[in-house]
Amino acid sequence: MEIRILRYFLTVAREENITRAAAVLHITQPTLSRQLIQLEEELNTQLLIRGKNKVTLTDAGMLLRRRAEEI
Repeated sequence: MEIRILRYFLTVAREENITRAAAVLHITQPTLSRQLIQLEEELNTQLLIRGKNKVTLTDAGMLLRRRAEEI
């Protein structure tokens, strides 16, 4: 897992929206979505609940957020 991917995840967690997070990170939304899916596959757990206009962290996502902020 790369620090860059953790930064992406933290930005999505803060913005609660993948499109807004992509704009903040200056990357495209499909690229960010793909990176998040790969992170979930790498960790073998769902981190985000994707809604129509908002993403919500799962319990595993909240734990990763706390750990990533420590790093």
